[in-house]
Amino acid sequence: MFQPVCPLSTIPPGEAYRWETDPPVAIFHTEDGEVFAIDDTCTHQDASLADGWLEGCEVECPLHASRFDLRTGAVDAPPAKKPVRTHRVRVADGVVHVALSEQARP
Repeated sequence: MFQPVCPLSTIPPGEAYRWETDPPVAIFHTEDGEVFAIDDTCTHQDASLADGWLEGCEVECPLHASRFDLRTGAVDAPPAKKPVRTHRVRVADGVVHVALSEQARP
């Protein structure tokens, strides 16, 4: 079930937004205009991925530089070994909507 989160204008291209839900979700607006949502907490240690560095479709954790693919949640660089969950996103009438994953958290 999609839930409205924020206006897309709240997230400039190349930036992220932390949605305070349980668990928190990081929503990324890429330079190419795509919007992705993943669990906000790095699977290596407790760090907010919304505070990380976005490059293309990857985010680098600000704590130990693990990288995650925003499309799949896969780990692209250690020290993290487990992926993050991805969540479905749609933008309707300028508002970002997210459907939280029903998968178990890694």
